Parts: sequence; structure tokens; C-alpha cells
Amino acid sequence: MPAKSTKQRITEAALKLFEEFGFHAVTVDKIVQESGTSKGGFYHNFKSKDELLYTIHESFISYIIDKAHQAHASWSTPAEKLYETVHSFVRMFEVYQAHVTVFYQESLYLSPVYFDSIKKKRDRYKDMMFSVVKEGKQQGEFRHELPVPITSMAIFGMINWTYKWYKAEGEYSIREIADIYADLIMQAVLTEEARNNKDYQRFFLGHKVM
Repeated sequence: MPAKSTKQRITEAALKLFEEFGFHAVTVDKIVQESGTSKGGFYHNFKSKDELLYTIHESFISYIIDKAHQAHASWSTPAEKLYETVHSFVRMFEVYQAHVTVFYQESLYLSPVYFDSIKKKRDRYKDMMFSVVKEGKQQGEFRHELPVPITSMAIFGMINWTYKWYKAEGEYSIREIADIYADLIMQAVLTEEARNNKDYQRFFLGHKVM
């Protein structure tokens, strides 16, 4: 395994410290000490502690946006796109659980310019979810009586809370948890006709690992 870069070591140390003590209680000196690096190394990679906090937030949001774009580009039906978007969103916690925890604890401390940048990315992801739910309703795959905003925000609310309870050493792997979430959401939104569609059943069974 290659040695971690100075930036990785600083980021991991900051995640640990921010999660435990909070953003304002953690100084650059503490981060440098925890990461076994130097102030020169810190300021070579980050202009400030604010930029470090922004980088932590930006990394996982960019990840899920990229995965949603892949889902939209790789699959043709709204059901397939939503399934893959949900699945990738849940699997994100395997790598970025600490990032999400720090985001919810510390996002209010982002400076305005960084906060606006993160908000724009969050809005992009929200718009992608809204669009696939709307497309599913228009094409008759998703139940017509489900409002697009409420359905989309319910999906976000359901998945976002995972950071509070997911344990890597728990009974279920993150892939298995993603399967369960995707199953719950798809069974809730699909019309009976779409649920019985042989092509979708093959797609679903081909992606299920449990």
C-alpha cells in the first residue's frame, strides 16, 4: 500500500479532531501534531483551516454527484437511474462517513464563499434527484400520486441519517445496506406495472447481492 500523502494525513487528522472536539476547538497546531506533519506542510496544501473544512465537505458531495451522473449516463430508464443513484449514495458512507458527520456538525462554520460553493453542489444533486423522480412519473414507472419534492426529500432524509448508525464492523455490509435501501425505495415508488416488468426484474436481480 502506498504511503499516505501529507494532504491525506492532515485531512484524516482533521476529520478525527473536528468530529471529536468541534471545528473551533481545533487549532492548526493540533492538526499538525495529530497528523505528524508540519505547519509548512499544512499551508502548502491548505490556505487556512476554513479551506480544509471546505475540502472535507466538497470531497463527498463531488463523489455522489459524479456517481449520479454515471447512473444517468449509463442507464436508460428512470427506475434504473434511481436505483443506481440510491445505491451509490448509500455506498458513499463506506468511505465518507466521517466527512458527512463533520459536515452536519460543522457546516455552519464555513465562510460564506465556501458555504455558497457547497450549497450550489448540494442543489445540483437535489435537482438530479428531482429530475429522475419527475421523469419516472412522466414515463409511468413511478406512482403518479407521489409529489416529486416530497418523494425526493424523503429519499434524502432516509439515506442521510445513515451516518449516525452505520458501523463498518456491523452485521450488514454497506453493499447489503444499499440493497435494502434501494429495495425499500423502489418498491415504494414503482407502479405495479413497472414492478412486474421483466426487464426491470432482471435488472434488479442482477444488481442484488443479498
